Amino acid sequence: TINVFAKNPVKNLNYEIVADYPHSTESFTEGFYLEGNTVYESVGQEGASKLMKYELGSEAVSKEAKQPDTIFSEGIANIGNKIYQLTYKAKMGFIYDKNTFEKIGEFQYPNVIGEGWGATTDGKDLIISDGTKNIYFLNANDPSKIVRYISVAGNSEVYDMVNELEYHKGFIYANVWQKPIILKINPANGEVVARFDFDKLAKENTRGTDDVLNGIAFKGDNMLITGKNWPKIYEIKINQ
Repeated sequence: TINVFAKNPVKNLNYEIVADYPHSTESFTEGFYLEGNTVYESVGQEGASKLMKYELGSEAVSKEAKQPDTIFSEGIANIGNKIYQLTYKAKMGFIYDKNTFEKIGEFQYPNVIGEGWGATTDGKDLIISDGTKNIYFLNANDPSKIVRYISVAGNSEVYDMVNELEYHKGFIYANVWQKPIILKINPANGEVVARFDFDKLAKENTRGTDDVLNGIAFKGDNMLITGKNWPKIYEIKINQ
């Protein structure tokens, strides 16, 4: 069903690459955000999953927390002094002390959510995707409780497999898994108001079927994007 609120055509946004930074080709990027000049990244794959941080422009990891070999890490979001990290199939998430990276809690997903994919926050709720068209707003104090959810759609297309998320200035930005696009979504109703086409960049950096575009952050008003095992992080200036 097309979102009834998506009445306007989806605008294609123009951009230019203004800088690039190194990114570890060993990092299967699942979660990604920037605070100051520090990159926080969640790396997936069983046996290699971890939460880590490093300075933009450097690959030297300054702090990390590794997960058990059975865990496949997914999206991350920071609320207050806590970092929330999703897992792919374990139907649970981890909570870390932002400063020490010590694990201070765990939470079970609400029953309707089968898998953990992307995560972000509007400063109040924990916002997550589960690989469907839905984006869920969870109570940050009790992430097992859903506050509300939205379904993502444009005026002529429903977008399934919504993945990595980033909240910036009143909008949710989202990767679509296996597609070289990023959507700009109205969090009130799920309407896709605009999209970016990163086909050229994706083709330059994707060698197999898994190392796809997957990573959105903001550096001021510029967007940072990367992908799973990509060698670079790109800084994008958005031309409105």
